[in-house]
Amino acid sequence: MNWIEYTESKWRNFDMTLLGVDESYINLLNETSKPVLIYYRYEDCYMCAYQKLRYDKQIILDGSRSINFKIFDKDQGKYVFDNETNSICDIESYLGEFGVYNLSVLANKNCSVIVDKEPVNVHMPIVTLLLVTLLIALCYKLLIWTWNKYIKNRFCNAENIQTTDDGKNKKKRLLSLDVFRGFVITLMIFVNSGGGHYFWIEHAPWNGLHVADVVFPWFLWIMGVAIPFSIHSQLNRSISKMKLLKHIFVRSVKLFLIGLCLNSMFGPSLENLRIMGVLQRFGISYFVCASFYLLFSKSNISISQGRFAFYISDLIVMRESLLLCLILIIIYLTIIFGLKIPNCPQGYLGPGGIHDYAVNFNCTGGAIGYIDELILGRNHIYQHSTAKKLYNSKNFDPEGLFGCLMSIVQVFLGIQCGTIFRIYSNFKAKCSRMIIWSVILVIIGGSLCFFSKEDGAIPINKNLWSLSFVMITSAMAFFVLLLLHVVIDEKEFWKGFPFLQAGMNSIILYVGHSVLHKMLPWHWKIGLMNTHFILALEALWNTTLWLLISCYLYKKNIFYNI
Repeated sequence: MNWIEYTESKWRNFDMTLLGVDESYINLLNETSKPVLIYYRYEDCYMCAYQKLRYDKQIILDGSRSINFKIFDKDQGKYVFDNETNSICDIESYLGEFGVYNLSVLANKNCSVIVDKEPVNVHMPIVTLLLVTLLIALCYKLLIWTWNKYIKNRFCNAENIQTTDDGKNKKKRLLSLDVFRGFVITLMIFVNSGGGHYFWIEHAPWNGLHVADVVFPWFLWIMGVAIPFSIHSQLNRSISKMKLLKHIFVRSVKLFLIGLCLNSMFGPSLENLRIMGVLQRFGISYFVCASFYLLFSKSNISISQGRFAFYISDLIVMRESLLLCLILIIIYLTIIFGLKIPNCPQGYLGPGGIHDYAVNFNCTGGAIGYIDELILGRNHIYQHSTAKKLYNSKNFDPEGLFGCLMSIVQVFLGIQCGTIFRIYSNFKAKCSRMIIWSVILVIIGGSLCFFSKEDGAIPINKNLWSLSFVMITSAMAFFVLLLLHVVIDEKEFWKGFPFLQAGMNSIILYVGHSVLHKMLPWHWKIGLMNTHFILALEALWNTTLWLLISCYLYKKNIFYNI
């Protein structure tokens, strides 16, 4: 099953079966008269101290990212820094998967990393699986086309043919939004299934934006887009605002409790039960945004006929919500940059640990981490943060309580998009406003982070749910929905299969895949499971099964919404 990343089980005296995904062997060849010590630092560990490498004879290291080495002939302690000048040599090297490398330290104090066994190609598995998936999809479309054109009319009576067109009701739905939601839940299942163990698919360790980092903010944004449609459709049915407010509260509580129950899957120990999570943040954000929008909403929206007022009608409708967003942003920025934290620098936004050369070891997340730990308790926050492995930092909850402020802003940006769709019927008017919002948010987010990964006043950071992160991911969401709207709703080039079906039952797919995460037939293990190919294949299999389940539920008209 791992033929694409095939490597011998033995290479000289190296047991290659002991290597995991992205791992390689380093063989130390020391020609000096003294024993040497190796200190290492991964390149994307920003402003990190070098750590002492513990090894016996054979060294195994992660080869998914570039590594810097410092070689010493004396023990420098647990950490060393860039300004250490007494090293024998400094080397930067990139190690590939299943490779064997000789780290040579010569008598003249020259060092080099030489390839002894070539690594495998880690990009071939994902490309192969992508091409196979596209080929299967093409064959499926060809079979459907053949059936409809040559077979269906010949063997089926026209009277018995069932169409999937729901008439007027289906035309009223914003199908592109359902497809967008379905695409995101599909991407989430693939990511949560491991995503083939590619580092660029998994969450970024701290600053930066990987594929997995857009899933949750897009979900929140999509929820925001749906809020105006949902609330006004119920108001138009003469449902009172008080009754709607009760429904919003009940739905929010359900989301929070389901998320809390999912956190207890590995044992409901109240001493260390994680309180917050994805659905919990959904519940809090939904309650605040939907309630606020409901209280200030009007049954009938009249667009001003004045030229200037027409162009800003969506802003006029959303003026109270946008004001609340501004207040929340001011509160958020005031706290993260103004709150004084014991033994930590004011305004610190780093991951702690060995970041900043280990001088702020226990300051993970700055004010955000401090507030969450103070309110929730150290044992009730997420225990496997993405920064922990790379930065050796303490626990931090990426879906903590304080970050809900920016999640609420993200949902309101989605409501802004939903308002555009509600009040503008002209296609050109909708597109122009979505493009303008996308460009403005990119400019704001990019300015905050200086259009870089590590620089700027507020870097893009999913863990902190930073302001720049909210702006950039919302800008991307505006653009993606615009493309889908053109392709699906306006031009009707694509009906959205199979993401439309997934989007109509997203909560079932989310809870189902979370509960059945380690069970057959969704997940399985064959052999070592130590290649990108086999892990990506398993993730794709799991994702495909849930898509098939969503298609079955759609066909049977089974839909569940909280």
